[in-house]
Amino acid sequence: MRHLKNKKSWLLAIILVLVISMLSACGSDKTGGESKDTLSAIKKRGKLVVGVKYDTNLFGYKDPSSGKVEGFDIDIAKALAKKIFGDEKKLELKEVTSKTRVQMLKNGDIDAIIATMTITEDRKKEVNFSDVYFKAGQSLLVKKGSKIQGIDDVKKGTKVLAVKGSTSVQNIKDKSPDAQVLEFENYAEAFTALKAGKGDALTTDNSILYGMADQDSNYQLVGQPFTDEPYGIALNKGDDKFTKYVNKFLKELKDSGEYDKIKSKWIKEQ
Repeated sequence: MRHLKNKKSWLLAIILVLVISMLSACGSDKTGGESKDTLSAIKKRGKLVVGVKYDTNLFGYKDPSSGKVEGFDIDIAKALAKKIFGDEKKLELKEVTSKTRVQMLKNGDIDAIIATMTITEDRKKEVNFSDVYFKAGQSLLVKKGSKIQGIDDVKKGTKVLAVKGSTSVQNIKDKSPDAQVLEFENYAEAFTALKAGKGDALTTDNSILYGMADQDSNYQLVGQPFTDEPYGIALNKGDDKFTKYVNKFLKELKDSGEYDKIKSKWIKEQ
């Protein structure tokens, strides 16, 4: 009987140790500011690491000849590095795509995502978002002189080019159900098709269309955006302390007039 009691006591002791260990692990694994000070970690490392796009002209684009990455998002990242260190050069850029960016953030490969990322309710379940730093929206790109001057001109018989798997396809079908939508693998193919006369308009997020219009002055954006696509800086889920810091940075950037300088440098709204 005594042996049985001793055995039970040992089992209870082991269970208690396991429970305490699990609780401790839960407390140390939090990504929020309670157990992890992101800003301090960045300062200790000596550089800010930001995930950006390399293929979106005007926002994050790597010049194939020079290897230099430039754009609106890049300058926002530089400004954040300057806010933290007083030196915009203390910044490392890492290429992300729409598929890889959130996982890279979760893995700790990057401190923030500044990559034309739209704030959505579903994404809020995975990351913290800063305040809106750029208001984008789906729009139309046409050849100059086109009769299409806005979404109301997209009617039966109009051929609209879009990219497969994008929300732009469903949005244009909802807005203009009688139009013919032709889908392509990527934006480069869609733009090439537009220039070849295979469609009357190309539709996607206006930030991407700005880049296309910048590449070829024969094309322009028309009408007002017909969806709301607010961009935010994505940070680790639950990291409210760093999120507040980034929001303060964005407010200071706008209040100082520096934000407007960056925007006018890259975005030539039509």
